[in-house]
Amino acid sequence: MLNVGIDIGGTKIAGGVVDEAGTILEQRRVPTPADPAALAEAVAVMVRDLTALHDVHAVGVAAAGFIDVTRSVILHAPNIDWTNEPLRAELEGRIGRPVTLENDANAAGWGEFRFGAGRDVDNMVMLTLGTGVGGAVIIGGELVLGGNGTAAELGHIRFERGGRPCGCGQRGCLEQYASGRALQREASEIADAGGIGAGLAAARTADGIVPGAAMAELIAAGDAGAREAVERVATALGEACGGVQSVLDPELFVIGGGVADLGEHLLHPARTAFAASLPGYGQHPVASFSIATLGNDAGLIGVADLAGGRV
Repeated sequence: MLNVGIDIGGTKIAGGVVDEAGTILEQRRVPTPADPAALAEAVAVMVRDLTALHDVHAVGVAAAGFIDVTRSVILHAPNIDWTNEPLRAELEGRIGRPVTLENDANAAGWGEFRFGAGRDVDNMVMLTLGTGVGGAVIIGGELVLGGNGTAAELGHIRFERGGRPCGCGQRGCLEQYASGRALQREASEIADAGGIGAGLAAARTADGIVPGAAMAELIAAGDAGAREAVERVATALGEACGGVQSVLDPELFVIGGGVADLGEHLLHPARTAFAASLPGYGQHPVASFSIATLGNDAGLIGVADLAGGRV
């Protein structure tokens, strides 16, 4: 049985035909149109192209934003001009077949749960550390949507009362302390302070950013400033996961997104902070940590699998 998965991002739309083992058989990518109607048509064209080449059972579409509990309406999207957008009906009208609609972070988490780092557990939490922090929660083999369909916004857990302002309108959200943007902020502060920040200061580009490749090279070389920046972000991540552990008791935390490319340099201090934040640590089982394995294809693969009727 083959399904089509479509992952709508702020800059590109990725689509592919996915088999029951989570393998992408054929894939397409196009830029994301700014106009919502043009975007819907771009998705429809991609689906028609893929279904013309393969015998497809179902279509799944992943998109960033709050989706209502019926998985029909985009209530709000951060990067696309959608407010109360009946996207499922719009796409079904253009495609001519049923569409499964899901939040992109949930779709990515489901992909990792079914075919990636979480395939051997029943209870998993995924945090995606990119520009912000995305989340997905799977308990007892079921994707947790919540009463209104907007559960698992883990990046907007209030991490520090009265803390840094967040784009969501609140202050102190986790994504201001444990994201790619947060890593850049910490690196910049350390670079500006001199001392151990000399390597970071030298690696900064004209716009004040330390490129990811340069950051990785500094960390691998043992640069004290770069490692300090990562440890600050990892500590925030681990402490937040400690709170999630106390509430949900997952078996595994899967960490994805660009920051996760740092691997054990991120996970080791995260585990240390996690352990320090737990009540009765060592007296009962707790979750382990793993880096996501499906990369940028996780959302496409996950939503294709969800389109097969697995929730």
